[in-house]
Amino acid sequence: MFPCNLILVVADVTDVELKHYQCWINVFFKAAVSIKVGEIPQGLPKFSVPKEFGYITSLIPTALLITGVAILESVGIAKALAAKNGYELDSNQELFGLGVANIMGSFFSAYPTTGSFSRSAVNHESGAKTGLSGIITGIIMGCALLFLTPLFEYIPQCALAAIVISAVMGLVDYEEAIFLWGVDKRDFLLWTITSVTTLFLGIEIGVLVGVGASLAFVIHESANPHIAVLGRLPGTTVYRNIQQYPEAYTYHGIVIVRVDAPIYFANTSYIKDRLREYELEVDKSSRRGPEVERIYFVILEMAPVTYIDSSAAQALKELHQEYKARDIQIAISNPNREVLMTLSKSGLVDLIGKEWYFVRVHDAVQVCLQHVQSLKETLKLADPLPDDKRSFFQRLLIRTGQDLSISELESGSASSSDSKNTDPQREPLLPRK
Repeated sequence: MFPCNLILVVADVTDVELKHYQCWINVFFKAAVSIKVGEIPQGLPKFSVPKEFGYITSLIPTALLITGVAILESVGIAKALAAKNGYELDSNQELFGLGVANIMGSFFSAYPTTGSFSRSAVNHESGAKTGLSGIITGIIMGCALLFLTPLFEYIPQCALAAIVISAVMGLVDYEEAIFLWGVDKRDFLLWTITSVTTLFLGIEIGVLVGVGASLAFVIHESANPHIAVLGRLPGTTVYRNIQQYPEAYTYHGIVIVRVDAPIYFANTSYIKDRLREYELEVDKSSRRGPEVERIYFVILEMAPVTYIDSSAAQALKELHQEYKARDIQIAISNPNREVLMTLSKSGLVDLIGKEWYFVRVHDAVQVCLQHVQSLKETLKLADPLPDDKRSFFQRLLIRTGQDLSISELESGSASSSDSKNTDPQREPLLPRK
């Protein structure tokens, strides 16, 4: 109603009064609404080659920061649009294009080229589907700089803000937030931190905080890897996590541990602490085999371990010495080639003993079970060997006189020293033919 009434009023006034009303309207709109974008230089920037490099030292830190933010912002918006439209993103190609654009733009004094959240959102909401839209946008911008810059001076800033807000609102995926809350609370927390930081502190800081929080979660997960105690599934030679498969059973005197992550300097302390806990916290409710009072064998299933560094090798050496002082033997099962090479170069293969490296967990369990049975019989008798320098397991091996290979164990041709044992709780080492 206000514009129409104003027109009716000014229709009956003189020219002097009309100018007075015009001044009053300008003052009103300047006070209430910012109608000026500002003066925009007309024409395209000129080509120039940098000749002065006196400020390059002071610009390097800023350039590195701008580069990092540009990469994060560009890849972030590109991934968001790729997920929204259902296509795959080639990050290398994206960064290559940005690099070429920045190199060429530097000869025209251009701002650093990035994949802007706001401009990309506006472009997407306008219906753009391919990279051709960028070329068309560039042509339109070139024509606007040459001929239309005087018209942009009086565009209300609120109109530009409304265009950006209406376009960016479509990128806020509320359904994804609900999905993250139901699936993984940590991902939802990361989404919340990034969204709130971006809303109040800006896109650049929001992206940096989001990436930093994501890296913190990754480092925490890597430093606290998942470790499982394995048990044997009834009627099979398959060993699985006893928490996931409650029907799986373990054996007295033996604990089987699987590390589901690479072992390196950041998680060695955590793994050693967990191994000590498993040694002390023994659940005897589902155990079978010859009964002994404590753990004598620790089998490390290393199939999921893709990498092990020198710090981890040194930690395993310390763990071996600690176990050796308490008459506990480590057995290694199924390490990959790279892990086995690292263990060999560090001297762990010779230190632990080649006879304690196995292809399968089941092979290691069979050998350990034989020693546990021999241990049970040995503990009933006084040790006649006077040599105190021999280790417990050396005396045990001398007493049993057995040297079983993996092939013999798999074939089932090896016989145990407790063949007369008819304990129904103890499963035979392997089915006898």
